[in-house]
Amino acid sequence: MEKPIVVYTDHIINRTLCYNFAKGSNSLLCHVNKFREYEKTIATYGVLRGTFDIMQKVKNFYYIDHGYFNQSKREFKESRTGVLSLDGYFRIVYNNLIHNGQGNFPDDRLKKLNLDFKKQNTSGSYIILSEPSETMKKIYNKPNWVNETKKLIKNFSDRTLIVHNKFSEKSLDTLLENAWAFVSLQSTAGFKAMLKGVPAYFTEKTLKNINRIEEIESPKIDYKIFNNLAYGQWTLKEIESGEAWLHISSIPKKL
Repeated sequence: MEKPIVVYTDHIINRTLCYNFAKGSNSLLCHVNKFREYEKTIATYGVLRGTFDIMQKVKNFYYIDHGYFNQSKREFKESRTGVLSLDGYFRIVYNNLIHNGQGNFPDDRLKKLNLDFKKQNTSGSYIILSEPSETMKKIYNKPNWVNETKKLIKNFSDRTLIVHNKFSEKSLDTLLENAWAFVSLQSTAGFKAMLKGVPAYFTEKTLKNINRIEEIESPKIDYKIFNNLAYGQWTLKEIESGEAWLHISSIPKKL
């Protein structure tokens, strides 16, 4: 397995994750402004400060970002996201920004997370529309995602649609209490919704097979994907020790 060149920026979170990934995989580091070897495989954290531009130019990449469950604590204020700690899990994905949920992994890593699974809510009334960040709208070329998705859903349901984003005054946890379904482009909050008993739907092609919007009035939750997602996220300690790389390098196309 070809070891990636780990491309880092001056941002403290990016640098910390990249340094630890490079140590765990025994890979070379390269600053984002100096990287020119586009025929090589890279690894990097996040999509800002030039990292996404490089991911678009290279053939293969490993993408690091906040995990699906038990994430590091963050706060969202005035259109800014602050990371309060690095004690949570981080996803590592091969040639994509998010895991598709497919695979056949055991449940040992999932059990370690001690997640509280709620029964599916069959009495919810409205559908939550999770608005993508401006960055994700640009990356996926979906500037009108909210309006386009409203029109799509209206073809299959007449339920009330509530638009929510990470800066909304009402918390997602509160909204999920009486929600029928959760729809997003590719937000990992969709997996949180599933934990809370609310079926999640995604419009991004990587995740479309989890649930079909055409069947939003017959929702379901496939709990098997949680085993697979648990094997796609790692702690900083697991990344630094090389445990994450040992697993990732053995099955790169299933991350």
